[in-house]
Amino acid sequence: MYQYNEFDSAFLAERNRQFRQQVERRISGALTEDEFKPLRLMNGVYLQLHAYMLRVAIPYGTLSSAQMNQLALLAEKWDKGYGHFTTRQNIQYNWPKLTDIPDMLDALAEVNMHAIQTSGNTIRNVTADHFAGAAADEIEDPRPIAELIRQWSTDHPEFQFMGRKFKIAVSAGEKDRAVLKAHDLAVRVVRNEAGETGYQILVGGGLGRTPMIGKVLNDFLPRADLLPYIEATVSVWNQIGRRDNKYKARIKITVHELGLDEIRARVEERFAKLRSTFGGFDQVLFDEIKTHFAAPAFKSASTEAFDAAYNSDPLFRSWADTNLSEHRAEGHTIVTISIKKHGDTPGDASAAQMRVMAEIAKAYGYDELRISHEQNVILPHVHKSDLPAIYAALREADLHTANIGLVSDIIACPGMDYCALATARSIPVAQQIATRFEELKLEHDIGHLQIKISGCINACGHHHVGHIGILGLDRAGVENYQVTLGGDATWDAAIGERAGPGFAYDEIVPAIERLVKGYLELRQDEGETFLQAYRRLGLAAFKPYLYPEAQAHAA
Repeated sequence: MYQYNEFDSAFLAERNRQFRQQVERRISGALTEDEFKPLRLMNGVYLQLHAYMLRVAIPYGTLSSAQMNQLALLAEKWDKGYGHFTTRQNIQYNWPKLTDIPDMLDALAEVNMHAIQTSGNTIRNVTADHFAGAAADEIEDPRPIAELIRQWSTDHPEFQFMGRKFKIAVSAGEKDRAVLKAHDLAVRVVRNEAGETGYQILVGGGLGRTPMIGKVLNDFLPRADLLPYIEATVSVWNQIGRRDNKYKARIKITVHELGLDEIRARVEERFAKLRSTFGGFDQVLFDEIKTHFAAPAFKSASTEAFDAAYNSDPLFRSWADTNLSEHRAEGHTIVTISIKKHGDTPGDASAAQMRVMAEIAKAYGYDELRISHEQNVILPHVHKSDLPAIYAALREADLHTANIGLVSDIIACPGMDYCALATARSIPVAQQIATRFEELKLEHDIGHLQIKISGCINACGHHHVGHIGILGLDRAGVENYQVTLGGDATWDAAIGERAGPGFAYDEIVPAIERLVKGYLELRQDEGETFLQAYRRLGLAAFKPYLYPEAQAHAA
C-alpha cells in the first residue's frame, strides 16, 4: 500500500493545524455555523441528527493492521466504542465532540490517514474493487490508478467548490465489484484487440432521487492519457453543470440533458488543450506509486489442515463455502469477514472487533485488510493452511457469520437513527429481516440475494441496485417503505422496478418474507437466483406475493 512521503506528512499536518484553529474559532463564536459549515465539510465533519459525525477516508478500501488498530483507538477514546463502515469504503464516527475532532485527525495522521474530501462538493474518496491485487479475474491491481487519482484530486484548486460532489471508482476485474456504473466517473482497466492495456471511461452514473446507469464515454484510453482525460471530464462538467438546482447539479443530469455525444465532444476538446500541460510528470508519479503496491511474497505450504477441517467440521465448511473467494496465487484464498451478524447493525464494528481483525491480518494476512462497499471487511491474501486458525479467532470474536451474499448480508444506511436527512429508519428494518430469515433457516436454500435499504431518497443504501431494494419515506409523518425489484450492481447494472404501494413499518418485514418465499416457489431449480428468476418472469409474477390482498380482491 502507498506510504506517505515527507510532503504528504507535512501537507496533512498543516491541514490539521488549520482545522484546529477553525474549530477554536467556531467554539469561541468568531465563526457562525454557516461560516463554519464549508470548512468542516472539507475535513469530513457533518452535523447529523444528534451530534457531529466524522467520516474518515479509507482510500480504495485498503488498511494495514496499524491503521485498523488506530481506527479502534478513535472509536474507544473519542466515540462510543464502535465505527460504521460505509458503502464508499469510509468509516464514520457518529458521536464525537467537536472539540475532540482535531485530536482525532492528528491521531489519524500518525498512520497516514485523514478525512479530507470525504464530504462537500468536491472529488470524494476514490474507491476500488475490494479484491484488488488478489482477484483471479483481474488484469492488474487497479489501486495504483486510484492512488494517482487521489493525489491529483486532493486539494485540486479547480475542484474544491463544484456544483455537487463527484465520485470516482476504479476496477480491473472481469466482474464488477466496485459498482462502476453507479458512479459519476469510473475507470475500468481493459485490453484491446492488440493486447494493449488501457482504460474504459464511464460517466454519468449515480443513484439518489434520479438514478441513472453510467455510460461509456471512451472505450479505450491509452495509459498516458488517463489523468488529463479525467481532468478534462471533471472540468467540462464543472463549467457547464447545473448550479441553479442542487438536485440537478450532478454530472448524470448534465449527460442526460446534453447527450453523451455532446459531452464527449466537449471533453475531447478540453483534453486536447490539457494533455500537453501534464508534461509526462503524471506518468513519472504513476511509476513511483506502483512500486508501493508490489504483491506480498506469497508463502508455499500444504493445504492439508484446511482440507481436514473442511471435511470434519460442518460449521467451518459452511463458512468456507460462503465467505471465501478465488485468489490468483496458488494455495491462497480471499476471506470476507461478515460484520452482518444476524440482528446487528450492518457495517458496525466495535473497537474490540477491529483489533481482532487487525491481529489476524498481521499474523495470517500479510498485514493487509480491505473494506468493501458491501460494508464488510476482507483479508485479501490468506494461505489456506491458516484458515482453521483464522476461523477459530473469528469465532471467538463473534465475527464468523457465514452469510456473504445471502439474504442477511444487507447494505443499509444509518437512516433516521443518525442522519438528519433521513425520512425513515433503515437499521431496525435490516436487523429484523436478518433475524427473521435466521429463524426460518432458509438463507442457504435461498442462495445469492442482495437486499439494500435506504432511509431516504438520497439512496446511500444503494436500494436502486438491490435485487430487492427498500426505500423508507415519510408519508404524512408515518414511515412508509417502497419496494423495488430487479436491481443489479454488477457490470449488467440495472435500476430496480418499483413494485407498487409502500408498506408501513410493521408490514415491511412480513412483505419481504412473503416475497422471498414466493421466489422459492417460482424458481426453476435451486441454481436459479432471485435476480435470474425475476428477469425471466418479470414483476407481474412477484406482485401477488407482496400484495396478496390486492390479488384476492381482483379474483
